[in-house]
Amino acid sequence: MNTLTYKGYSARIAFDEEDEIFTGRIAGINDVVGFHGESVPELKAAFQEAVDDYVEACAKAGREPQKPFSGKVMFRISPETHRKAAVAAELSGKSLNAWAEEVLEKAAE
Repeated sequence: MNTLTYKGYSARIAFDEEDEIFTGRIAGINDVVGFHGESVPELKAAFQEAVDDYVEACAKAGREPQKPFSGKVMFRISPETHRKAAVAAELSGKSLNAWAEEVLEKAAE
């Protein structure tokens, strides 16, 4: 996966063949914060600068920067899936939260 992470923010990286540059955008926030670089070291530096500039701009504007995610997930599933997940968690000796985090982490990789 082509991603960068810095100070809890992540970005997906793409290569623009026409302009021959790497481009990226901070993921998981509503604000649009993009960056680019012609080399990997330049791209990493541009990403870190973009994150730092975003946090600083929010501070100057008197608002909190958006955090990528809080860690709280609320979603609905069928009662049968809920039952199966609860049983699987119990059989593995884990809480449903710990089991679900492990399963989601593996699926997200």
